[in-house]
Amino acid sequence: MTVSARLIFVYNAEAGLAAGLIDSVHKLVSPATYPCSLCAVTYGMLTMQPAWRRFLKGLPYAVVFHHRADFRAAYPAAADMRLPLIALDSAGGLETLLDAAMLDALPDLDALIAQLAAILPPRDPPAPTGRA
Repeated sequence: MTVSARLIFVYNAEAGLAAGLIDSVHKLVSPATYPCSLCAVTYGMLTMQPAWRRFLKGLPYAVVFHHRADFRAAYPAAADMRLPLIALDSAGGLETLLDAAMLDALPDLDALIAQLAAILPPRDPPAPTGRA
């Protein structure tokens, strides 16, 4: 099944190379005070975790990533939502799947993947080819 809804990931961080470098140093020096639990579990020091990338590729949704400012510009009605968050954007509007408190409670990437896998519908199996 190809789903027309988009899965929205919103980082509690600023966009850009300089901001990314500052975030990397913050994660290294003081991980307990790093404000983006979504960033902390899905990214290493500089790049996306390979297991996270593989998981996202298997989802039946278009995936969109936002940083704080561009999310608030794209979704002004949701500008006051606490970040980070994961939401589904469909014809019915923006539906929060995992809010900041839920993301903050997840201990690692495996827990995030398990939680999302439990919330999202599975991909339909491939159609039979007719060959036996």
